[in-house]
Amino acid sequence: MNDELVEKLERIAFILKTVAHPMRLAIVHLLEQHPRLSVSEICAMLGSEQSLTSHNLQNMRLKGILSAKREGRSVMYSLKEKDVSMIIECLENCKCNM
Repeated sequence: MNDELVEKLERIAFILKTVAHPMRLAIVHLLEQHPRLSVSEICAMLGSEQSLTSHNLQNMRLKGILSAKREGRSVMYSLKEKDVSMIIECLENCKCNM
């Protein structure tokens, strides 16, 4: 394999490993629909606990999937890595044994 292909595949694998959890996938899906959300908004929409949601948001932010910006007392999250949406969409449209 050439270096460019290897680099591309490593990038895809990194993104998949980072979002490979139902809650993280749900967060990405929400942020596709609502470009900027706070932790409390995400918790309300997912019906999840704030500590678990914050942990997953922090994980994805540290790995470059999400960006976070403080606005007053809230931190607003958005998708930084737009390729995540395309990769997930490809997987959702796949008819592989589902």
